[in-house]
Amino acid sequence: MKTYSEDLIVTLDDLDELNHVNNVRYIQWVNQIAKAHWFNNATQEMLDQYFWVLISHKIDYKRQIFLGDKVTLKTYVKLCEGVTSLRVVEVLVNNKQCAYSETK
Repeated sequence: MKTYSEDLIVTLDDLDELNHVNNVRYIQWVNQIAKAHWFNNATQEMLDQYFWVLISHKIDYKRQIFLGDKVTLKTYVKLCEGVTSLRVVEVLVNNKQCAYSETK
């Protein structure tokens, strides 16, 4: 599958008590962009035959993100092996990587 991206703006609901994006929100964004990528690229036959589930998840937090920041979520499938795939999600602000995730 080709690369897929979406933009969003950080709201108060995304923040934690330190006034930056909560780590849990990053994981929600990873799930959100993965689903969007799948539904925007899969054929009806693929949707009927397969279901995407999470086996493992790794995320590296590199930079803080704050209220009002424009965030770009970018994802692609790096590798497919049998029925599993390795998905990459990058969380970017101003083209700077704020988080990097690999999910299987």
